[in-house]
Amino acid sequence: MLYFKTAGESHGKCLIAIIEGFPAGVFIDTSVINADLKRRQGGMGRGGRMQIEDDCVEILCGIRKNTTLGSPVCLMIKNRDHKIDELPAVTRPRPGHADLSGVIKYHEQDARNILERASARETAARVAAGAVAKILLSSFGIGVFGYVQGIGGITSDKFLNKKDIDIARTIRDKSPLYCIDQDIEGKIMEKIRQTTEKGDSLGGIIEVIAYGLPVGLGNHTQWDMKLDARLAYALMSVQAIKGVELGLGCNAANKVGSEVHDEIFYEKPRQDKLLTGGFKRLTNNAGGIEGGISNGEPIVARAYMKPIPTLKKPLRSVDLLTKEPITATYERSDVCAVPAAAVVCEAMVAFEIARAFLEKFGTDSMDEIKRNYEGYLTSI
Repeated sequence: MLYFKTAGESHGKCLIAIIEGFPAGVFIDTSVINADLKRRQGGMGRGGRMQIEDDCVEILCGIRKNTTLGSPVCLMIKNRDHKIDELPAVTRPRPGHADLSGVIKYHEQDARNILERASARETAARVAAGAVAKILLSSFGIGVFGYVQGIGGITSDKFLNKKDIDIARTIRDKSPLYCIDQDIEGKIMEKIRQTTEKGDSLGGIIEVIAYGLPVGLGNHTQWDMKLDARLAYALMSVQAIKGVELGLGCNAANKVGSEVHDEIFYEKPRQDKLLTGGFKRLTNNAGGIEGGISNGEPIVARAYMKPIPTLKKPLRSVDLLTKEPITATYERSDVCAVPAAAVVCEAMVAFEIARAFLEKFGTDSMDEIKRNYEGYLTSI
């Protein structure tokens, strides 16, 4: 089974991602990984740390001549700002962070031992792993596109169709917010500037669309095999994400069934209709998943990110040692990390889609997977 784990601390020597279950025969272009790492470092509202780091991946093992071997792939991203042993102790826990819960759980007196691993710096390793998954998926015409739908309560109401994604990607990659709605971009930028002056922080909404998927990824037979549940789990694991929805999401609870469910039609298959066997929908309120199984429509997931808990004007807290009331610690941090989180969410969706894809079509080699995939499309 495809899986990855990460290791490393925010100010340690490096971050590591180890990918297991990745098939042999995939050509890995490190420039693709580095492009995603660079995107993660960008976006308006980022803090000073991003001016220090220049994230680049080094593949330590699992490939030969830039091609995967089927053995575990180890990705390393070095930290320039590696000074963990010199950093001072933290005894003033931040509301909203893992500081207090972590020190109690692990019987610590220094929250530094918790926050170094809980830090969102860890997501650089996730983005690298997700980029590798996207390289695999692209061989089968599957793409994953993440962007910022809104920040600080200013939200786009634009609906993105699959045919618009190439144009939207160009707009996103030029945007300092990774936003595709230029009508709200200026308002959000002004809000970030005002929030920076106040010493506060902002959250927002991220949408990720996976397209080009066939019917049949995921499974209805067990709770932990349902694709929508797995995507929700993957997205909720990202630091500061507090809510996830697919398709119509929470709005479905306020509508009647005839307004929610996507009617089914049939069109005699052409070469470009094999992904669904000719069945199609005119709407996609389900977000591409029904009964835990992909239905051939684009998968649409949204993640809701809370504001960063590290504030330049800290909230009230209690000292871990003296138990006296104080203000929380201020660590160098972002005002708004929603654009960066969009890159992370995109990576997590890509990896989970790749995992479901390999479960369906095999994991040993690209030759085997392509043969199984083409046979499946022919059969449907």
